[in-house]
Amino acid sequence: MPQFSGPHLPDPDARYGPFLQPPLGAGHLSVEYAPEPRAVREARAQVRRQLEGWGLAERGEVADVAELLVGELATNALVHAESRFRLILFAAHGVLRCEVADTDRRVPRVLDAGTGSSGRGMFLVDALAQRWGCHQDGPGKTVWFELGTCGSDGCGRRQP
Repeated sequence: MPQFSGPHLPDPDARYGPFLQPPLGAGHLSVEYAPEPRAVREARAQVRRQLEGWGLAERGEVADVAELLVGELATNALVHAESRFRLILFAAHGVLRCEVADTDRRVPRVLDAGTGSSGRGMFLVDALAQRWGCHQDGPGKTVWFELGTCGSDGCGRRQP
């Protein structure tokens, strides 16, 4: 069952300095999923519903890309951690941050897309996200990515 913490914003960050007040559509969501194959589909659907609720689904390709990349991270959590995972979404100040936390401490690697049937998840995250990373989190890790939601050219794409 989704756990909503209301319209809270991510912790203050220097790059948000010029924004004096929260933008329309700011929010937070945290949902935990059982280690079942249907969890990936449910996480993707939750991303779509939440972005629609925040008014971000109409902003270019943000919802499509977020849904795809969350699906990749959720699949990695199921395949490698084989345990429950948590999806966390933050939207504020023109940035959507998606996080997937699991119990596996191994850091993901970006592999060549190649022609294999697996191993492309982090390649897609690296190619499509504005930024991404991973941090150790207690007994496991959290893999995250960010997309821009401002709707202008280049918003959400990695800057050169």
